[in-house]
Amino acid sequence: MISFRRERHAPATNVRGGTQPVYAIGDIHGRYDLFHALLGEIRRDAIERHPGVVPLLVLCGDYIDRGPSSARVIEALTWLQRSPALDVRFLEGNHEAMLMDFLESPANLGRWLAVDGLATVQSYGVRIPDDMDYQNPRSLTIVRDSLLDAMPASHFTLLQQLELYVEVEGYAFVHAGVAPGVPLASQKRNDLLWIRDGFLDHPRPSKSTIVHGHTWTDDKALVLPHRICIDTGAYKTGVLTALCIAGDVLDIIQTTSDIHSTL
Repeated sequence: MISFRRERHAPATNVRGGTQPVYAIGDIHGRYDLFHALLGEIRRDAIERHPGVVPLLVLCGDYIDRGPSSARVIEALTWLQRSPALDVRFLEGNHEAMLMDFLESPANLGRWLAVDGLATVQSYGVRIPDDMDYQNPRSLTIVRDSLLDAMPASHFTLLQQLELYVEVEGYAFVHAGVAPGVPLASQKRNDLLWIRDGFLDHPRPSKSTIVHGHTWTDDKALVLPHRICIDTGAYKTGVLTALCIAGDVLDIIQTTSDIHSTL
């Protein structure tokens, strides 16, 4: 059963002007059920609190892997691209980066396929042999070719077009974090996708408040003056988190399920 919970944090360190609310969603990891429900709640919330205004929705990456329905999540993203109800920006996560690396050089990504990517490949209907050799370049290439055959062109195009960051009036949205003291435009892609050390414990890594995913400890969002982590381990905890920024108010909106992954 899907349910919702909310938590308000106010006032925000940075106050946004204007009337457009901003919603950001953390790591989905193949949990289409939670994602679909959360989108509905965001739409309801936006209509109720900000009638007549098209909200900005920022998705912070890691749409795929681990959970059971990666292909359905990506299909939902392609639908969101066409929807006039939301102004949507899609960030790249490290898991999308690994998938695209696998599609280009499968021989080097056997471990990703065995550990995290298996659920993604299977969600596209590609069968992995029970005796699969994840160190065999030929076997990995066969899986890659089958995945490319099964993946709609719209999914591949979307994955090619993911952004590394989005800035909105005192807030910067990234997947993993930032290298402290480095302007956003000068950040290394590897740091934006993977960083933990040096960022998570930094008292003020950026002039902007950083909104990020990538690192979860439990099913609670972490709201600090300098950074807000909205990864709540959806594939494992059954909790997917969104942040709403409107004026000087921060709202956490979560959709929860009692169905958890066994990973």
